[in-house]
Amino acid sequence: MIKWSEEQQELRKSFSRWHEAFSAGHIEHDRDSVFSREKWDLVRESGLLRLPFDERWGGLGQDLLTTMYVLEDLGYGCRNGGLNFSAATHIVSAGIPVQRFGSTDLKQRYMARICDGASIGAHAITEPDAGSDAMSMRTTATAEGDSFVLDGRKSFISNGPVADLFVVYARTGTSGDFRGITAFAVERETPGFTVGQPVEKMGLKTSPFCELTFDGCRVPGANVLGRPGSGFFILEYVLAWEILCLFVMAVGEMQHRLERCLDHAKNRRQFGQPIGSFQSVADKIVDGKIGVETSRKWLYDTAERHANRENVTMDIAIAKLLTSEANVASAMAAVQLFGGRGYVTEYGLEKDLRNAIAGTIYSGTSELQRRRIATMLGL
Repeated sequence: MIKWSEEQQELRKSFSRWHEAFSAGHIEHDRDSVFSREKWDLVRESGLLRLPFDERWGGLGQDLLTTMYVLEDLGYGCRNGGLNFSAATHIVSAGIPVQRFGSTDLKQRYMARICDGASIGAHAITEPDAGSDAMSMRTTATAEGDSFVLDGRKSFISNGPVADLFVVYARTGTSGDFRGITAFAVERETPGFTVGQPVEKMGLKTSPFCELTFDGCRVPGANVLGRPGSGFFILEYVLAWEILCLFVMAVGEMQHRLERCLDHAKNRRQFGQPIGSFQSVADKIVDGKIGVETSRKWLYDTAERHANRENVTMDIAIAKLLTSEANVASAMAAVQLFGGRGYVTEYGLEKDLRNAIAGTIYSGTSELQRRRIATMLGL
């Protein structure tokens, strides 16, 4: 078990005072599918976006585990799941790859604005015919002189409608060859690059997504992250951060939901006794406790090993699969335990369920994670 230092605990507490302001109006914003610039400005003001970045860019210089520790509490304290998702996506999809793989020039151009949140970040991987199967992407980047020309489409891009900087993965080599993918930093106003309109979706409604189109989009060779052909390795690195950071927020959400269900089970009376005295209700709460504790342990243990540069490919898949499905089960149980109150929008529990379902799809579907684990087991 990790022993958090007093400094880490104080850092976490310093952000928790913002949670109420982040959460204000979350049910109405979800209903109206609103990405609130006012809320984003509060996130910027809080300094949350600075967590894992070097101090020379205006960051707080925190490591992966400390960043996760703060984000878990964000999931616990902020009820605006879409805002949480957009903030974490910004950190891991744009900030992490630019800081880790960007040239000195790219860092000088972008990192201060990423840390500040003045430029919102997104990454473009998924395509209409290539979701979790990133190796089948069809968007191409053709070298022409000292530039690359991008052609193709990306879909379901979180933060897309509001982003200023996109980390775009495109094919520069043979299809199916892991050495044939390259990552680019692409600015929103680049000629030939079109950002589509927001797409209505089931959950995470305050985090908008859209389709992107590249039609002869010329990107300077200086905007390549790493080197041409290294995009697969960059993507693997970024997805590890993405899964660890996004799903530790789900642990916070599950913890908050568990406490809410436990309080309800002790105080809600039916047939002359608290509903928690019924075994079927108690079983749901026990399962919720097991889900949150198991997910938390897998995520932090995996993060420790990742920080020590151990091979955590299987651990990442297990942690993602376990946490995403535990979160859906937790949200479903909460709706059931609260009955009619769980079904109506004003209690926010049906929103939790809609948001949780997305976790079994993004960052690689549950089916893909099972296939990945099976393959590593030699099946």
